[in-house]
Amino acid sequence: MTTPEPQPSDREPAEPAQSTEPADSADSASSEPSEPSAASESPATSEPADSPAAASAASAASEGSAAASAGPAASGPKYADRIYRSTSGFVGGALILALACWLGIDAVAVGEGNTPWLALAALLFLVPLVAAYTLVPAVYANEDRLRVRNPFRTITLPWGRVVSLRSGYTNEVFSDDGDKYQLWALPVSLRARKRATRRDPRVTGARTPGTEASRRGGVAPGAPDRSAGVDRAPTDRSMDELRELHKNRGGEASAQGEVSVRWSYEIIAPSLAGAVLLAVLLGLG
Repeated sequence: MTTPEPQPSDREPAEPAQSTEPADSADSASSEPSEPSAASESPATSEPADSPAAASAASAASEGSAAASAGPAASGPKYADRIYRSTSGFVGGALILALACWLGIDAVAVGEGNTPWLALAALLFLVPLVAAYTLVPAVYANEDRLRVRNPFRTITLPWGRVVSLRSGYTNEVFSDDGDKYQLWALPVSLRARKRATRRDPRVTGARTPGTEASRRGGVAPGAPDRSAGVDRAPTDRSMDELRELHKNRGGEASAQGEVSVRWSYEIIAPSLAGAVLLAVLLGLG
């Protein structure tokens, strides 16, 4: 009998197959840790460009940063202050100051004895007062607050604290604390009201009977608004604009706050000093 010899050759190809299995397992083991790194790198490079979620997140972040940068600007007034003042009072005050300065400087330059000192004291006393009553008064209004600059103090009222603006013989603003502040910059002219009434026949006989403010040509609290299409005096038109601004902005969150009052010591102090000096000079003779 002959023994089959091909068996060793049959086993030899089978042995490399067994020897390659560890190599394959080693290769697969060595390649497996590298797969997470590739997977971790691929989203970083491809997802911002291709993923809609990443694009929406980026746009939301840019919108949030833009809103944060625009936040302080959006909280402020959207337009500059409207300024109301008496043009005739401003011009008259400037002329009075020019005349007073001319006479005072002339008295200081050519005067004898106590005349120069009296002239200086008079200028120190009068110039601040004239400026306070003619040049200083003004009303500043924007979307958030009303600022009233009177001769000796400045009042800032947020629209949320204003109860009403009334016109009679004077123009006044009332706060929710019950305080009343006169608007020196908007003086009432009865002659201008009568002139406006004569120019517009629609208001003849149309005033509310029994109302004192209506007889004066002003606006009483709770009276119907007849300003639309009716000729009005200049200061009354200004008050109508302030009332409209108060009506539209009084309930806004940005129009809330505290009422502040600041005294004008820069006017009070020199005027008092001039008065004391003038009294001393006149007393000494």
